[in-house]
Amino acid sequence: MNNRGGKSSKMAISVEDRTRLFRVTFKRLENEIQKVIVGHQKVIEGVLICLLSKGHVLLEGVPGLGKTLVVKTLSEVLNLSFSRIQFTPDLMPADIIGTNIIWESERGEKFFRFQKGPIFAHIILADEINRATPKTQSALLEAMQEGGVTVAGTLHRLEEPFFVLATQNPIEMEGTYPLPEAQLDRFFFKLKVEYPDLSELSEIVERTTKSEVPRAEKITTGNEILEMRQIVREVPIASYVKDYALKLVLATHPNSAIAPTEVKRFVKYGSSPRGAQSLVLGGKVKALIEDRYNVSFDDIQEVAHPSLRHRILLNFEGEAEGWDSDNVIDILLKGAKPGE
Repeated sequence: MNNRGGKSSKMAISVEDRTRLFRVTFKRLENEIQKVIVGHQKVIEGVLICLLSKGHVLLEGVPGLGKTLVVKTLSEVLNLSFSRIQFTPDLMPADIIGTNIIWESERGEKFFRFQKGPIFAHIILADEINRATPKTQSALLEAMQEGGVTVAGTLHRLEEPFFVLATQNPIEMEGTYPLPEAQLDRFFFKLKVEYPDLSELSEIVERTTKSEVPRAEKITTGNEILEMRQIVREVPIASYVKDYALKLVLATHPNSAIAPTEVKRFVKYGSSPRGAQSLVLGGKVKALIEDRYNVSFDDIQEVAHPSLRHRILLNFEGEAEGWDSDNVIDILLKGAKPGE
């Protein structure tokens, strides 16, 4: 009995140490990014949650708010390879994934060799993804889903950790190709980058108009990120908390028996099962950074908006009434939690 008790105690200490290390590393990453980025605390946290949940993120905001700088700074603190792809209407799939080109050996023999495209990096910035044609968008999204690209029947794997951050501008829609709902669903989170307030704007000007611009230092490696991802998967979630996340997703569907009146009236389609996966995995990361080894109702609620906002499609009446998906999620979160 004593031996078994000693072994259990050792295992408990090991779990506590791993949780503490996870939280410390997360906070160090967050703080280092904030040396360069002013404000956007929720955005930075959301990006890191996506990274550690093995998901991809869509950043939406008007130009000049630092979306690109957030991604570039992230690559610097992680000590990983970084690639920026500027999406334009004339961009072709081969410009992203690469293509076979003809090479000639020293003996004059010609052969095909695969020339890797910019997607073969750890962190990918897909800048203004809605400016590329659907065919090119699909090439990127397929690579996100499959973790590799197939050229001439040969599969080329992408090295982990592989993380895509796509940006889009919500106000300049002329000449763009909005992502279909089925492709939006492949993003773990959709984060809105808001305009800074007066104090943040003052700090931005202060930092960027000096001779020395702040730079972030390298904090961790790709292998450590993979280890942190594994820790996230090991976090337990109680059945009643998981049921709460599942019911939130079901309540986004207008034909569901538990859907509130506003959903039945204003929503055309609700979230896919990927929404539930985002709620649970995002909740696990939130629990870890709050120094807990179990998921709470509050953790689920904290990640509800970025997990579900791009997975809820309003009908004509909802759009005419000026509703958006965040309004729908607000209604769902006001409902009683299980046990209340």
